[in-house]
Amino acid sequence: MEKLTFYAVSAPEKLDRIGSYLAERLTRDVVRHRSGYVLIAMEALDQLLMACHSQSIKPFVESFLHMVAKLLESGEPKLQVLGTNSFVKFANIEEDTPSYHRRYDFFVSRFSAMCHSCHSDPEIRTEIRIAGIRGIQGVVRKTVNDELRATIWEPQHMDKIVPSLLFNMQKIEDIDSRMGPPSPTADKEENPSVLAEDCLRELLGRATFGNMNNAVRPVFAHLDHHKLWDPNEFAVHCFKIIMYSIQAQYSHHVIQEILGHLDARKKDSPRVRAGIIQVLLEAVAIAAKGSIGPTVLEVFNTLLKHLRLSVEFEANDLHEESVSSVSVNTGSKDNDEKIVQNAIIQTIGFFGSNLPDYQRSEIMMFIMGKVPVFGTSSHTLDISQLGDLGTRRIQIMLLRSLLMVTSGYKAKTIVTALPGSFLDPLLSSSLMEDYELRQLVLEVMHNLVDRHDNRAKLRGIRIIPDVADLKIKREKICRQDTSFMKKNGQQLYRHIYLGCKEEDNVQKNYELLYTSLALVTIELANEEVVIDLIRLAIALQDSAVINEDNLPMFHRCGIMALVAAYLNFVSQMIAVPAFCQHVSKVIEIRTIEAPYFLPEHIFRDKCMLPKSLEKHDKNLYFLTNKIAESLGGSGYGVERLSVPYVPQVTDEDRLSRRKSIVDTVSIQVDILPNSAPSDDVANNTEEITFEALKKTIDTNVMEEQEKEKRRLVIEKFQKAPFEEIAAQCESKANLLHDRLAQILELTIRALLLQSSPQPIRNIDHYFWACSVPVHPSL
Repeated sequence: MEKLTFYAVSAPEKLDRIGSYLAERLTRDVVRHRSGYVLIAMEALDQLLMACHSQSIKPFVESFLHMVAKLLESGEPKLQVLGTNSFVKFANIEEDTPSYHRRYDFFVSRFSAMCHSCHSDPEIRTEIRIAGIRGIQGVVRKTVNDELRATIWEPQHMDKIVPSLLFNMQKIEDIDSRMGPPSPTADKEENPSVLAEDCLRELLGRATFGNMNNAVRPVFAHLDHHKLWDPNEFAVHCFKIIMYSIQAQYSHHVIQEILGHLDARKKDSPRVRAGIIQVLLEAVAIAAKGSIGPTVLEVFNTLLKHLRLSVEFEANDLHEESVSSVSVNTGSKDNDEKIVQNAIIQTIGFFGSNLPDYQRSEIMMFIMGKVPVFGTSSHTLDISQLGDLGTRRIQIMLLRSLLMVTSGYKAKTIVTALPGSFLDPLLSSSLMEDYELRQLVLEVMHNLVDRHDNRAKLRGIRIIPDVADLKIKREKICRQDTSFMKKNGQQLYRHIYLGCKEEDNVQKNYELLYTSLALVTIELANEEVVIDLIRLAIALQDSAVINEDNLPMFHRCGIMALVAAYLNFVSQMIAVPAFCQHVSKVIEIRTIEAPYFLPEHIFRDKCMLPKSLEKHDKNLYFLTNKIAESLGGSGYGVERLSVPYVPQVTDEDRLSRRKSIVDTVSIQVDILPNSAPSDDVANNTEEITFEALKKTIDTNVMEEQEKEKRRLVIEKFQKAPFEEIAAQCESKANLLHDRLAQILELTIRALLLQSSPQPIRNIDHYFWACSVPVHPSL
């Protein structure tokens, strides 16, 4: 061997003939099963390959690869392993110049087949599989670095390589080893699963922008074929490997592929869809910290579409169950669909919470635009096939998604967190009939208003003995927040007021409404807002006593308890001693004579309720005149306290399904600062007559017509052909041009007649004399 090596190095032009001779001898020995001679020939080839690095080695490599192929084709495991080891040694050699005519199609196919070996002997089977994986690793290393030879990334090769690696990562050998003793897999090189995982990481780490999809798509085919989405532990493991192995800027490619596969499997069983969505959640969790690219809205749009489909499937199953008296496995189907819905919501929430603030606000708007509100068509989600039950379900799901997206969102100003385009539809949703929907809307509002994490300290409606013990964090109200309250304060008060008077409220609704009042006080309240909030609380107390809405006694007492808890809180927050004294005195009297007016008692399971509220002593109520006296002595402007708060009427009253709103017309009344508090309120209100109401209705009709005209114009510019729009604009421009020309001519004639001593019969002569060019239209 030493002589042969010296001869080959001294005369590299002889390498071609040496390789041909050895290949001929090896082929003959393989056919005759002379394993000893085969080993000698391969050892000689390996040593020559390692020793010689000249240009003349190219023809020798062809002979070498031909002999390796002969070994891999043989049916003897030892020869297959021998050929694989020789190929791996060859793959580790760095060639000076690439050989573009050399192809490795046969080796990809053969090594992939070895990865799926089903030999009866477990040890031999493991050995062959390990050899196949190492062979694939060698092919990857030999070809993947050369950009001019990208054949390894072609789909026909990836469809063999990737499934072979995944097959061994499943540890199927442990199941197959029942037929024999388990193979020792302590060493990494002897464990097919670990070796295949390392090879897959190496392959994906070398993937570029153009071939990323070819490497990922076979993963979906393998998971579909082996039904590995349910359970999906292996699928999650695979995509974690993918997301951590690829370059960060290509993460959005993988997310797009998962979304596309979710669309393709939208009619599969709920558990399969839930498994894909959970994989998407894991991928998003890894990609959210890096580059997600242009797929942000696409992710949310696809997830919301599948959320609607899941609710639609659930509604159809319930309908079929109600039609047919036989209910077979319908409960499990419903539970499975709920698993899908929860997985979607978790993915939306996690994805949204990891986005930067500017993108998160866009996603909040996007989700809010999907929430269907009865009587409106502003939402962009198709609910025609859902029915009332399905619509309610999709409303809950969307608001839960929005709640998760807004969690942890901290805006510097409230205008950023609650722009008008988002606040209006959000508050419209707070007027919906379902108490659970209203709870979600209030929780979303808390996420956005609470910028100093005070909500946990306010959890639960109660009489707080000393608010200072809560250590509430607050800052001075900025100018932007003050202007926000001037613009939108009445809208917020109105929805809190109406939310307190809902007939289906439960304890949690009152707790969330109390928290809303407290957070507005902490984050947004100046002196003017404090007065408005106190007016709102007194109006709620009056509504519970008068009970124009015929609320049950529990709800009336619940409102009284909410008012007591809030006034106790706000009195300590503004720290006016006389105000605190009045509130404390009323609470003490209630504790003795009417404990059902306090939150600690009314929300117990067994609380005695009064038969009526009309006979109660006025000392049990918070009195406006005493509050005004206490605040007036501390410099507050209390003129507006004497004016009862009445919510404004808006278009939402017609859109929401609320009898108490639709049938009521109310007017917001404010009194001038110079008027006395004792003046009769009726003198300051505009008289309501038939003519005034008719004028108001006509004005609303005109506004509706103007809105319809604007909508038609916008729709035309969105849908009409460009040529038609251009032609119409051109004709209008020409008409406008002619009219301007006529006006200009008349103006010039008038000026000339005033300034010229002699009449001018021809205007063209005048322009010519002044050397002024005249327009043809003149």
